Amino acid sequence: MVKSTVPPGTTRSIVAPAVLEASGRRDGSVTFAMNPEFLREGRAVEDFFHPDRIVIGCSEEIACRKVAALYDGIDAPLVTAGLEAAEMIKYASNAFLATKISFSNEIGNICKKLGIDVYEVMKGVGLDTRISPHFLNAGAGFGGSCFPKDVSALICLAESIGEDPRILKSVMEVNDSQALRIVTILESRIGDLCGKQVAVLGLAFKDNTDDVRDSRAIPVISALVEKGALVRAFDPLANAAMSRIFPGINYYGSAVDALSGADACLVMTEWPEFSQLGHEFDRMKSRVIIEGRRILSCGGKEGICW
Repeated sequence: MVKSTVPPGTTRSIVAPAVLEASGRRDGSVTFAMNPEFLREGRAVEDFFHPDRIVIGCSEEIACRKVAALYDGIDAPLVTAGLEAAEMIKYASNAFLATKISFSNEIGNICKKLGIDVYEVMKGVGLDTRISPHFLNAGAGFGGSCFPKDVSALICLAESIGEDPRILKSVMEVNDSQALRIVTILESRIGDLCGKQVAVLGLAFKDNTDDVRDSRAIPVISALVEKGALVRAFDPLANAAMSRIFPGINYYGSAVDALSGADACLVMTEWPEFSQLGHEFDRMKSRVIIEGRRILSCGGKEGICW
């Protein structure tokens, strides 16, 4: 059984022959299944026991029955399909969620220029049952080990068979440029960044993890360093991981320490504890606060696209 996210055709054309060769078994004596996982990082146990659906692709019906038996007692719709279809379901699901995020950010960028709150807009949009409210939160874009990799892989797959996946390419283009808008906003607020102390709150690609893979904080910190800013970074879990990428910036043990004396603050991860920050921002040299995630409850902040 394969659970990893792999391009369509992998289980049948790569995994199956390798297993048969290594085991010395003949074709037809071993059945294969593709059971993609839909687990969110930091919430894997909850998602395993309460999935939206269970997808099983199989080479033979007996394989589907055996894999389905593993989920006895879990109440969720069961989708059975061919091996390749099951592999594509995972890619298409992640690509669609990434598309919703980039679409929301594009609408958010337009709304900000028009003085409209994109969160009010997307609340109304998301109530349409054909759309749903999930993954419509505009902000700094998506990161992590799945969405960027899977969308890029799907683009490569499409191009390898002569297709031009224009929507998927646009999803990545919007995402690649979105986070850097926060640096542009910062420059418009405080001018030349050289020598400025900039607090960056949130380094992980999302809350409840120390994973910084493709975190939206990475291009932002890179741009700040390139422009001569002095970065004061804090994340509840990810300081150590980010220090391996940016060993030359300063890391702090709390948000308060990172904010003290800062000329500006950028919020890049939706850690719940950041929503409690208020008077702590008074420790800054100047109270310039820009959010890449809509998490703060204090006044006087500006959003990346709201």
